[in-house]
Amino acid sequence: MFDQLFPILTTTDLPAALRFYRDLLGAEVTYQFPPEGEPDYVALELGQSHLGIGRQDQPADLANDRITLWAYADDCDVALARLRAAGVPVLQEPVDQPWGERMATVADPDGNPVIVASRPPESGPR
Repeated sequence: MFDQLFPILTTTDLPAALRFYRDLLGAEVTYQFPPEGEPDYVALELGQSHLGIGRQDQPADLANDRITLWAYADDCDVALARLRAAGVPVLQEPVDQPWGERMATVADPDGNPVIVASRPPESGPR
């Protein structure tokens, strides 16, 4: 049902984060959104590791949202129904995103946000 899990860091200074993770640690940017101009989100790979970094403009919003986990599922709605049936708190119902993925948000046992998403039908792992 699930095939990939990776962390997403939130930052108010995406260029500085890129200088650290890409330029100093050697991670490769494999995706950015939007595809042109200054990104709001980047996906990085380093060896077999995957890290997302998203821009968030308001520092106050970072208090409880510094790290989010992203879990890809074959079907977002089916996965969410399974988690809901197990008593997992649902923070956001499934929504189709402008980049083609469908995503919902749940909370893990410690209250950390976990995005449950399905890729567009023609897409593969990033």
